[in-house]
Amino acid sequence: MRVRWLGRVRFRDSLALQRALFLHAGDPYLLLQEHPHVFTLGLRGDPAHVLVEAAEVVRTNRGGDVTYHGPGQLVGYPILSWPDGPEATPAYVRSVEQVVIDACADLGLGGLGRLPGYPGVWVDPAGPDPRKVAAVGVRRTRGRTMHGFALNVDTDLAWFDRIVPCGIPDKAVTSLAAEGVAVTMAQAVEAVARRAAAAWDRGRIERADVAWHDPERGRRAEIGGGLQITERKPAWLRVHADMGPRYRELKQTMRSLDLVTVCEEAGCPNIFECWNDGTATFMINGERCTRSCGFCLVDTRRPSGPPSSSEPEHVAEAVERLGLAHAVVTAVARDDLPDGGAAQFAATVEAIRRRNPATAVEVLVPDCKGDDQAWSTLFAARPDVLNHNLETVARLQRAVRPQASYARSLGLLGAARAARLTTKSGLIVGMGETFDEVLAAMADLRNVGVEILTVGQYLRPTESHLPVARWWAPDEFDAVAAAGLAMGFAHVEASPLTRSSYHARQARESATA
Repeated sequence: MRVRWLGRVRFRDSLALQRALFLHAGDPYLLLQEHPHVFTLGLRGDPAHVLVEAAEVVRTNRGGDVTYHGPGQLVGYPILSWPDGPEATPAYVRSVEQVVIDACADLGLGGLGRLPGYPGVWVDPAGPDPRKVAAVGVRRTRGRTMHGFALNVDTDLAWFDRIVPCGIPDKAVTSLAAEGVAVTMAQAVEAVARRAAAAWDRGRIERADVAWHDPERGRRAEIGGGLQITERKPAWLRVHADMGPRYRELKQTMRSLDLVTVCEEAGCPNIFECWNDGTATFMINGERCTRSCGFCLVDTRRPSGPPSSSEPEHVAEAVERLGLAHAVVTAVARDDLPDGGAAQFAATVEAIRRRNPATAVEVLVPDCKGDDQAWSTLFAARPDVLNHNLETVARLQRAVRPQASYARSLGLLGAARAARLTTKSGLIVGMGETFDEVLAAMADLRNVGVEILTVGQYLRPTESHLPVARWWAPDEFDAVAAAGLAMGFAHVEASPLTRSSYHARQARESATA
């Protein structure tokens, strides 16, 4: 069982990841997380049971009425294969309840059980004052499960006064802390993970955690030390600068059309090879990024204005002039725009196709802050390949890309695959991750339907960027590629100098053959 502690993550981002795993995953998963304050309604949930104007109310496709999620509450979503049958759903609900009952007992809370007619886990269910410590609301269809349980560890119970919890007006809600059981969230996660693996996968468990918010709850991932920026690179990372005629032609075309390439802005080591091969990655939506990823050389400042209306046509003209068979379009993150820059992507794809109908178009997109309408705009453009990079392993996400979300990135890729797009993602290594952590991230990508994978060595652009922990050797990249193909990726590009768009045309042709 692949257990993922996602940290504190928006409900909508976690829901997108659930949907992706529900549709694509071959492995059993348990997603564990906290949510910022949110009320969720089940299929038959009554909006009148939300008693106050709430900042966020989300309608879901689970069973049950209304519940609250927030800090101090451990929310678990098992994504499992569960056989169909006339009593399949009740049996599954009882299984979820038992996992929580056993985990709470391990943590020191006794007197737990079920209250007939009221799903969930109850303290003193046969007594005069039964109290719900965990809500259960699931969906099981076509032999697959999603949604799950919410265990109150040290939750502010006053939030439940703002709703009719689970539509039950005459029953109290409690928490482990309110019952006198003082445990950390990390301890609760460990207990639930162990019991879930025992119940649903014969005790087998593979665990990956996004760094914890609070150092007292678990060890925070930090990236420090590492190699000096002046240290000489190994021979396999040295690139010969070949500024041949094709390179000069492409550079002149970019400047004449006032275009920006990520090849230049991000200091890509493959610029000479790719440009001499007539391949380039166009960067739209300006050259200033609203995010500050620790590995990236692109300028991080507030953008000076909206994207240029002429940019899509200029990109299309450049593709035409250069006679490209495969054009790659990426962008800075534009969190200042309502749609995160999605409309400019769609306009650029349309412009390229209009002038160059035989050219394959690949887009490397930001997450657009998880906005469903922005994602729909990207998908409706029907790029030949939709790429979004996960970049690093779960443990290092917050240090490497602090404004992004591991769950959101996987959810975007899964949604793109559900829209029947060819999907692609990439990892950079050398920032302190282990080989097993890389394999876990690769498994997550494959289980949301990603087909093309790139893996390359991190190269520190300046002293103000994250340090390189170590150089990965070529044979390690060969092992990564072999593992990726064994997982079922259609194409894996893994080498010290691999970047997102390296051999992009060949990767698409291989994946779609």
